[in-house]
Amino acid sequence: MSVLVAGTDTPAGQAAYRYGIEEARRRGEDLVVFLMEGEHSPSPDLVDVSESIEHPDDRTHSPSGDLIDRAEHDDISAVVIGVRHRTAVAKLFLGSSAQQIILEANKPVICIKS
Repeated sequence: MSVLVAGTDTPAGQAAYRYGIEEARRRGEDLVVFLMEGEHSPSPDLVDVSESIEHPDDRTHSPSGDLIDRAEHDDISAVVIGVRHRTAVAKLFLGSSAQQIILEANKPVICIKS
């Protein structure tokens, strides 16, 4: 089994990555970083956690949808995402990848606020 982390270069994404490492360690599982945007360099805190990197399909225009599809596999036990505070109006006009993942994922979603 593995813990799936939505990887981004944002402060919320970095907070989710750090929590994902601890959650994988606590569960005795591997860590899968689904790199939705930006670059990724492994943390020195990984010590006893095995990490793999995956990317969204280049043919799609929805990294969030690809992450949800990846979470459907039997080897994923939980999804960790970073969230930030946004007003209701901003959510209405801009949408929210985090909201889509929370509502559509069939696995437990752990939201980490930066």
